[in-house]
Amino acid sequence: MQDASSQESQSASDSTAGGASASAEQAAAASAEGGPTPGAGAADIGLPFADPIGNGEAPAWLPTQLETPWEFLAAYPPVLALVVALVGVGLALLGRSFVLFWGHKLTSRIRGDLDERLLRMGANVAALIVSYLAIVLAIQVLQLGDTAEKILIRIALTLLVLRLMTSALKAGHLGLEILGRLRERFAIVEERTLPLFDLIMTVLVIGAGAYALLLVWNIDPTAWLASAGVIGIAVGFAARDTLANLFAGFFIIADAPYKLGDYVVLDTGERGEITKVGIRSTRILTRDDVEITVPNSMMANSQIYNESGGKWERFRIRIKVGVAYGSDVDEVCELLENIAFEHDTVCQDPKPRVRMRGFGDSSLDFELLCWVAQPAQRGLVSHELYMAIYKGLNQAGIEIPFPQRDVWMRGGAETEESG
Repeated sequence: MQDASSQESQSASDSTAGGASASAEQAAAASAEGGPTPGAGAADIGLPFADPIGNGEAPAWLPTQLETPWEFLAAYPPVLALVVALVGVGLALLGRSFVLFWGHKLTSRIRGDLDERLLRMGANVAALIVSYLAIVLAIQVLQLGDTAEKILIRIALTLLVLRLMTSALKAGHLGLEILGRLRERFAIVEERTLPLFDLIMTVLVIGAGAYALLLVWNIDPTAWLASAGVIGIAVGFAARDTLANLFAGFFIIADAPYKLGDYVVLDTGERGEITKVGIRSTRILTRDDVEITVPNSMMANSQIYNESGGKWERFRIRIKVGVAYGSDVDEVCELLENIAFEHDTVCQDPKPRVRMRGFGDSSLDFELLCWVAQPAQRGLVSHELYMAIYKGLNQAGIEIPFPQRDVWMRGGAETEESG
């Protein structure tokens, strides 16, 4: 009997060991094939609730007062999941309203809406994270199995990452706007450099979000980065002109040879107002109300005359006037200066001045120098000054000469006698 009993005990021990060995082999095989390991839950992908949930027992972090309702509803997993989701989302919305209400009370005395926008953005992000945790908990309560549970949670985490990317872009743009208003401390962030910093911030946020999404779905980013490097080289050769315009746009924004509203003259002769400085091109509105789009690579490599540059935005007008020899030059200078002083658009600082430039073939050459507030006024003011000068010279009896030529016919008398 003892031998039989010992044989049975030995047989049971062998079967137990064999079963354990078989279980270990199955687990190793499942892990090698990339499938779910038996008994593995949310912990292998770093989920917020790694403890087993949905086995009828309340989780350890749940308050004692809620353990009895939890165990009661655990018999109906769909109902418990719905209650968990609704309670979590409700708490998120309630907390968001509480934060916005008291935050608005605290920031109501601050001018502007930047503080309110920043507060609302932070409250939305916090409510979004709480809602995500509630949805993950509800998914775990349903007991759908390891594979289905992981897929659903990863989908929820993907949506959360995408939403956080959008919020990060808005927050970054709002931060740049705040820094742009503090120009005495952050002079580098201003209207002309906002597109550059905005683009850099967008690239960084999208890159970080893409990397997070790869980690969520357990995708090795190394191979993707290597492929992106090869693709980047190919794209660089195929889009050389586009990249040249892109880098030229960066340099133009950083160096700022011109800004929005400046009047510039290109070396090709086009003249107009800068209406947009983009990453790829610059737009110029001519005086004919025709918009010209110039690639940034051409703008960076050409000579540009900025009529709005310098110490101020004023533009000097040169009016050339010729009077007949024998005219009173002092009277001419006084007349031209008075005409410029009496004009409403001509600036009085610097004062208009008259200079005699030389002795022409048939006239004494003078030049009236005066300033206008905007380069765009050059044409209209020049027209009005020319009209006033012509009328003033006529009233003063000062002659405006014009070229005359005497033609002598050689041998004219001989031709008449022979005829």
